[in-house]
Amino acid sequence: MTDIAIRVENLSKCFQIYGSPRDRLKQFFFPRVRRIFGKPEKNYFGEFWALKNVSLEIKKGETVGIIGRNGSGKSTMLQMICGTLSPSSGSIQTYGRVAALLELGAGFNPEFTGRENVYLNASVLGLRNEEIDARFDDILAFAEIGDFIEQPVKTYSSGMLVRLAFAVAINVDPEILIVDEALSVGDELFQRKCFSRIEAIRSKGATILFVSHSGGTIIELCDRAVLLDSGERLAVGSPKHIVARYQKMLYAPADKLKLIREQIRRAEDRSGSLENVATQIKNETENAGETHDEVLESYDPNLKPTSTLEYESLGVIIASPVILTVEGRQVNNLIRGKNYRYTYKVHFSTNAINVRFGMLIKTVSGVELGGAVSVGSINESVGFVDSGSTYQVEFRFRCSLNSGVYFLNAGVVGDVNGAETFLHRITDFDMFRVLHTPDNLATGIVDFECIPEFELL
Repeated sequence: MTDIAIRVENLSKCFQIYGSPRDRLKQFFFPRVRRIFGKPEKNYFGEFWALKNVSLEIKKGETVGIIGRNGSGKSTMLQMICGTLSPSSGSIQTYGRVAALLELGAGFNPEFTGRENVYLNASVLGLRNEEIDARFDDILAFAEIGDFIEQPVKTYSSGMLVRLAFAVAINVDPEILIVDEALSVGDELFQRKCFSRIEAIRSKGATILFVSHSGGTIIELCDRAVLLDSGERLAVGSPKHIVARYQKMLYAPADKLKLIREQIRRAEDRSGSLENVATQIKNETENAGETHDEVLESYDPNLKPTSTLEYESLGVIIASPVILTVEGRQVNNLIRGKNYRYTYKVHFSTNAINVRFGMLIKTVSGVELGGAVSVGSINESVGFVDSGSTYQVEFRFRCSLNSGVYFLNAGVVGDVNGAETFLHRITDFDMFRVLHTPDNLATGIVDFECIPEFELL
């Protein structure tokens, strides 16, 4: 009996790209005509290889994360493993019942009621009617759509539809669960319920194949990780090492990206087998001194947010965000456990009263991790600021975050018509990366400095 849950061998997928509908029509007729007259065939389309000769084995009970830049082929690969997309070449074998959380609700018939779609979808996933009968109440309770279960799903909101689809997928007791990107179904309570159920499925020994852009999620959830780029498998290994390489590619200058890709690929090619990849990468890292480089504070001029959102100014402008070491050196590659200074300037083009300054640190997904205001109450604020004044604002903080990328907000509030109001606010004003350190035992996002102790009784 095999211990392999998913085996992918030399998997490739090519999409035909047509410049116009006329080219598609030409492709339908002209190659046949040319064959009839003995002429060489001519194609009227371009080729886009979304996946190129990817091989991978995932063992039963493993949780494997796939990470890569946009367009790397992650979702294409999952769709082929699930059978919703046919490969151009190569083979896929799965051993066990598969449930996929891809495009939730895509297989539902809009004219059918929710109840009818539950039976339809669950039967496609391999359940018999009597099994669906036994689980129907659990599905309904999990979806939280009440009496709408008897209404056509075309009347559902998008949230109701995906909640029902998710409820079906996780109640079929999958042996292989495939998840594409982080779940954003419903409110925070429902999202937590979804992740809790996924954790329960994992604890029962199910195999999970997980795609995400979030390095922290990959590190936290997965046993191994796979790095894809431009349709190629570049590396397989421990999540921390793979995420470090992904981030190195993600934030690399354009003129260095090709070289970095080749270095990662050569390390993979020399490993000889998938099982030896993690060890190979570890050895190369130690020999090349890369681990030493990764734990040095530095400033990367290419590490700039593209999601910056500036709110309306009420006579105040925030500018010049900088992260400094305690000694005053500019950095944005930080080390967990060290202290830093986040500074920015505030220019006032009008008088302001009861002024306070603030900052906030967020995750890539927007989770607010924490921050501070300059003073705790309006009574302690700067009572009056003259027009033309400029303030230098600084917040000192201890980096208690694990490896990953984080964003910084800045804001200034003051009294406007008797109410404390933002005079200016900028979200994703600056960003920084917390580097991986090999001695880190902490998990999750925040390092609580837990000290492990254990003894044999």
